[in-house]
Amino acid sequence: MTTRREFLVGTGAGLAALGARQLGMAQETDTLAQISRPDPWPVAEIVDGDALPSRKPLVVSTWNHGIPANEAAWQILGSGGRALDAVEKGVKILEADPSIQSVGYGGLPDRDGHVTLDSCIMDDKGNAGSVCFMQNIKHPVSVARRVMEATPHVMLAGEGARRFAVEQGFPEEDLLTEDSRKAWQNWLKTKDYIPWSPLHDPSIKGKPNPNHDTISMLALDAAGNISGSCTTSG
Repeated sequence: MTTRREFLVGTGAGLAALGARQLGMAQETDTLAQISRPDPWPVAEIVDGDALPSRKPLVVSTWNHGIPANEAAWQILGSGGRALDAVEKGVKILEADPSIQSVGYGGLPDRDGHVTLDSCIMDDKGNAGSVCFMQNIKHPVSVARRVMEATPHVMLAGEGARRFAVEQGFPEEDLLTEDSRKAWQNWLKTKDYIPWSPLHDPSIKGKPNPNHDTISMLALDAAGNISGSCTTSG
């Protein structure tokens, strides 16, 4: 089992390597904990693990669109469930939400109009599974978990990931919504490959772009076990 201190030390080293700056204001209630900031983009700093609340269970995720995911995860954590189950159930909320165009169903397509999805999941023992460039499957995080639990692999990609998902009983469906189709068709008029960045977008003026990022989630359950998940449209 990964302890809380081991997790914080490992995560802190990674943040230092990335040159992260400042931890967002943590807002914690009996039902959820969300890392957020008053400005559009969260940043982080290394913090002393002893200064953090020792209470568990706990769930955190990225961006404001993660709040409903936290609430779903808390349904499991609050009843004594596993962190692994919580991080899967939590991010599935966004995978099924067509209004979030950076995750799952309704995600913005690639240049050819195909919605391609990536996801990964890890349990408290360091076991991991992932899929990338997978099409026509709404819940890639659940497929990633199946890769972790039912195969010797860590990642399946593209057509192989889709075929595995179908063999495991996941239904195929069209993930391109009308809103995302229109956005893609508008992009085709210029095919402008300008990367979006909050640091170089003068139009934001303090307002976040709701469709530029994924969701990552970490959960600590009552037994002290940590698990994590991440899911996004490619």
